[in-house]
Amino acid sequence: MVAALAYFLLPLVWLLISATKNTQDLFTTFGLWFSRSPQLLANVGATVTHDGGVFLRWLLNTVLYAGVSAVGAALLAAAAGYGFAKFRFRGHGAWFNLVVGAVMVPTTALAIPTYLLFAQVGLVDTPMAVILPSLVNPFGLFLMRVYAQDAVPDHVIEAARIDGAGEWRIFAQIALRLLAPGLVTVVLFTLVATWNNYFLPLIMLNDPKLYPVTVGLASWAAQAQNGGAGASGEMLPLVVTGSLLSIVPLVVAFLLLQRYWQSGLAAGSVKQ
Repeated sequence: MVAALAYFLLPLVWLLISATKNTQDLFTTFGLWFSRSPQLLANVGATVTHDGGVFLRWLLNTVLYAGVSAVGAALLAAAAGYGFAKFRFRGHGAWFNLVVGAVMVPTTALAIPTYLLFAQVGLVDTPMAVILPSLVNPFGLFLMRVYAQDAVPDHVIEAARIDGAGEWRIFAQIALRLLAPGLVTVVLFTLVATWNNYFLPLIMLNDPKLYPVTVGLASWAAQAQNGGAGASGEMLPLVVTGSLLSIVPLVVAFLLLQRYWQSGLAAGSVKQ
């Protein structure tokens, strides 16, 4: 456990400490301890104001891409998972096996074909070029199908049908509420995956104003590596501080949603 904690926490500790240093201190001081004159607030101010505040625009873009993708992917996965769990139709097993097989396909292998398809319909260099591919989550569908089998009792569905409720009403007013913990799990997985996505927006977006933080910080890192200088004259501290700021929303999201996630895991472990 100590080794696992060190593996996950040491990079975060290094990032927090490094965000308080200038360029010289980053190379001349011990990486896991503060310099004599920490300047976290100065680095944060320089990061959010550099180049007309473009970092804040990148951050808002990332919130838009990740938020819409996470909610949309969770709803689609819930609908499809509920359908596979509670309905039997021709090709049921074959279609589900196809979905499970799609989990094994790396998303980077689909990036170029997706780009070519989006180029034909004029969606390249638009927010939808990042959002639409992120809505497809085969693992989320698999997870929701497994969860829906036990979380939504068949007798509840039958009672709703006897009362005259249609299938969409049953799903929207009954199933979705019972699937809420599983939905939160899919939301968190998709949120993190879209937030950290780099390759897809890299090939889809050409306008720097549409960049997410991953691509934007990579462009700053390239400037720092090539010796470029911005308004502050130092790009490396901006990259480090921007990396720290970019993980804060994810930490907040996990802290706010963890109780729903934990309740979902606990509910899924109990067999009725």
